[in-house]
Amino acid sequence: MAGGGGSSSSAVAPPLSQAYGYGIVVGLGFLFALGMIVTTWILKRYNNEQQTSEMFNTAGRSVKSGLVASAVVSSWTWAATLLQSTGVAYRYGVSGPFWYASGATVQIILFATLAIELKRRAPNAHTFLEVIRARYGRTTHCVFICFGLFTNILVTAMLLTGGSAVVTSLTGMHTAAACFLLPIGVVLYTMFGGIKATFLTDYVHTVVILVIILIFALTAYANPNGVLGSPSEVYDRLVNAAALHPVDGNAGGSYLTMKSREGIIFFVINIVGNFGTVFMDNGYYNKAIAAHPVAALPGYIIGGMAWFAIPWLCATTMGLSALALEGDPAFPTYPDRMSAEDVTAGLVLPYASVGLLGSSGAICTLLMIFMAVTSATSAQLIAVSSIFTYDIYQTYINPRASGSRLIAMSHTTVVAYGTIMAGFSVGLYYAGISMGWLYLWMGVIISSAVIPATLTLLWKGQNWIAAAASPVLGLICSLIAWTVTCAKLFDNVLNVDNLGSNYPMLAGNVTALLSPVIFVPVLTYAFGVDNYDWASMAAIKQADDIDLSAVSGGVEAAPTPGFVLVAPEEDTRKLNKASRIAKTLTVFMALSFIIIWPMPMYGSAYVFSKPFFTGWVVVGIIWLFGSSFAVGIFPLWEGRASMVRVAKGLLGRENNSAPMRTEGKIIETEEQSTTPEKKD
Repeated sequence: MAGGGGSSSSAVAPPLSQAYGYGIVVGLGFLFALGMIVTTWILKRYNNEQQTSEMFNTAGRSVKSGLVASAVVSSWTWAATLLQSTGVAYRYGVSGPFWYASGATVQIILFATLAIELKRRAPNAHTFLEVIRARYGRTTHCVFICFGLFTNILVTAMLLTGGSAVVTSLTGMHTAAACFLLPIGVVLYTMFGGIKATFLTDYVHTVVILVIILIFALTAYANPNGVLGSPSEVYDRLVNAAALHPVDGNAGGSYLTMKSREGIIFFVINIVGNFGTVFMDNGYYNKAIAAHPVAALPGYIIGGMAWFAIPWLCATTMGLSALALEGDPAFPTYPDRMSAEDVTAGLVLPYASVGLLGSSGAICTLLMIFMAVTSATSAQLIAVSSIFTYDIYQTYINPRASGSRLIAMSHTTVVAYGTIMAGFSVGLYYAGISMGWLYLWMGVIISSAVIPATLTLLWKGQNWIAAAASPVLGLICSLIAWTVTCAKLFDNVLNVDNLGSNYPMLAGNVTALLSPVIFVPVLTYAFGVDNYDWASMAAIKQADDIDLSAVSGGVEAAPTPGFVLVAPEEDTRKLNKASRIAKTLTVFMALSFIIIWPMPMYGSAYVFSKPFFTGWVVVGIIWLFGSSFAVGIFPLWEGRASMVRVAKGLLGRENNSAPMRTEGKIIETEEQSTTPEKKD
């Protein structure tokens, strides 16, 4: 997929007024912030949750599977998930949504193995980078801090550039204003509620996004009175579209085939880049750390399976609807096709929504993109906050920092990072760098650290030299491969468009991910194989949160009664079992998504028949209903005890029982006279 400018090239009039843009971006943002402030107070008052630095960054290490799954789905549902996937559907047909979804699902599923290993090896860690330092020391720690921050910066930039482009196209709000206003609400509620706030708001955001996608899908495929109304009508229009403008590299030029040359190139770029954005994003490790010890594996498996349906069905609906509706007067660009710049800027989804539902579709899209941007941004804020708090401030500036000082640093980082990234995103807009360009480029920059990071938890033999040098050498190689390929293909002309085209990005991404396959063993065996015993990871301590004066109204508080920290060894047996299951299950599921399911259709160059396309759509809709149950209803069922306790408190029937907090465990008791123990 070619890169392009940061702004739309067309003169399509926005279907909504600026009032809608400011109302949703500012009004809804502040509403979420206010709701989270009230929720934080309620949880503190009726659920015995103090906002300590441990609670801010780890949520007490007690989050259950359903909420973990919901948070994973929300954090992985970027603006790019909805915008980029519909763009590749518009370009390549039915293969685009599947290549996007499968190429970004396997990382979440495979990450479940790392999540379990992290819980086993370093039960008290706050960030993955703490684990790096505990094993390898300062030099490697600093290298991975850089790659971790690169990841967070790129992801946040994609969120804001993609989200602002959609807000501008739908409402006419200036892009620079959208870049600064989108993060305001999320900065406020993240600062007050910490990672627990991101889990709770992620749940709300996920439910809203799922509902809107279902509205779009049922409108396009199951509404006889609509402009499309059925898979049969969409199929006929796609056949006609292929006859008018066949897809170069697709079997028969059809939009209805998995055999797509450019689509498979995008798939490789997508799968490589997304390994970097999952395995190097501290936000996903934060969710693993916050999870109950037995909730990490099912949480990530459920989350990955549930997330797959979002880009697959959204893009199969909206990307193909855009193709089907381009000849309809209701389509915003009629009678012209969408320009390449508009597609790269992520405008296929908003244009298709206007074609399907008019101004109502525009409002739904605006709301959905707002939810996607803010929920994923909150995860990035927490990730960067935890890095600066624990890996920079506590490690190198103030090792004796109290819990109150750490939470103050967390708050400061959240505000500072949100402000800096808003300004940076405005700079990208004026430089002509779009969300689509950044999406393809991210793997070139960060994927060289994936294999060394993974081996940190899975192989005791990797030494610190291999861990520190491989990412840097891989980055150098990937940049060379990227730029040299572009120079060879475009007669030494290096510009935004040429560097963002498929083949240079493919060369850079693949080189980044695979070069450490050579560097790690060479450096490990050249400088001596390590025989790491995992002890230094297990020795990582929790923060000192006895001093709560900064968060308790100026009164220094003692440890909360009724909370007992239990040694993580009690969960070792369950974690060991989960580790064995994860290594087998995740590999099988990953192979199913990227080989067993799609490759027979790709190799046979099968062009979908009308009944097959109908079945394809029906499976997608059923899958999304299943996702809605998994991340919409299941978390409510798991949290029913806490909701009842809070409801009783709000109704004046307080339950004096306090939950005993453990590392990864909450035990309900009616009376607790045991003296609280704190693990050093």
